[in-house]
Amino acid sequence: MTRLVGVLGGAGAVGRTAVERLRGFGLPVRVGGRDLARAGEVARAHAADAVMVDLFDDASLAAFCAGCSVVLNCAGPSYQVLDRVARAALEAGAGYVDAAGDLVAADALAQNPPAALARHPAVFSAGLMPGLSGLLPRLLLDGGPVARLDVYVGGSVEISAASAVDALLTRGPKFGHALAMWRDGRVAPHSLAPLRSITLPGFRGRVHAVPFLSTEMIGLASAAGLTELRNYTVYATDNLPQAFATAWADEGQPPEAHADAIVDAAQRDVAAHGRHYAVLAYARPRVGSGLMPRRVLLRTPDSYPLSGVVSAVAARQVALGSVIPGAHFASEVLDPEAVAKELAADPLVSELALPSR
Repeated sequence: MTRLVGVLGGAGAVGRTAVERLRGFGLPVRVGGRDLARAGEVARAHAADAVMVDLFDDASLAAFCAGCSVVLNCAGPSYQVLDRVARAALEAGAGYVDAAGDLVAADALAQNPPAALARHPAVFSAGLMPGLSGLLPRLLLDGGPVARLDVYVGGSVEISAASAVDALLTRGPKFGHALAMWRDGRVAPHSLAPLRSITLPGFRGRVHAVPFLSTEMIGLASAAGLTELRNYTVYATDNLPQAFATAWADEGQPPEAHADAIVDAAQRDVAAHGRHYAVLAYARPRVGSGLMPRRVLLRTPDSYPLSGVVSAVAARQVALGSVIPGAHFASEVLDPEAVAKELAADPLVSELALPSR
């Protein structure tokens, strides 16, 4: 078995890093992209093969997936890709990993699940957020009973126009609940307020933390039996929250009309505060347990390349047969300890502070 991994979007910020890590794992790689010159540049740098592929052309996509053990999708935008690549990969007899891909993509696959899903896994949201944001906090659950978990994810990085549209579309109860927390087994709406101009370990200077109880965090809280979970998206300034609020208030316009404003807001943040990103989680033990609070902290200079690392680790686990067949989200099916071990040795991780055992 060759364990060939096909990487779609292999010349992008996420895909390029994924290709490099997969080759470092010793796996053969096929780099796919619409621009064969760019894909070839990445392939030559890492002793891989390059193929021109149009993921919106059925024949082109099928030819790319043929012969692969795993297909890793790093191309977007997610709201257009949906389950197209997943279905092509499964039809070709390959497992599937999506560096992005969220509930909408997974639901699209579930509406008419292919028979091959009973034989191969499809792993969605295998990036930094969602993905690592829901996986790292699980490392805090093995040290004794947890009453409350606080999670902070964010920072200051550029956002592409496609990613801006994806972000604008992640609104509504399907994706999560603004200003809500998880409390006593259910979503407690409108129970939190934004934390403004605060300092947090791992984040630069004073930041703003906006409560958003994502579906990923609801799943974590429910599975772990937590009494309380609070999740915050962290911003360097008010630029992005204001840009999102303006876009969401303009219900008469498609999200594409506001993509440039989101891109500009992110660029202004980076210009003022530099590029940085962090995942911070605190676990507070139950009263009377005798346990001390514990935390996990990861820092990276850029979320996009680190998403490539996470997706590559997920693709390797699928290639090695470590993920059972069926549709999954990365934070629920990947091994937190194994992923943390990979991250601890990765040069893109500036800091990884894990709870003591």
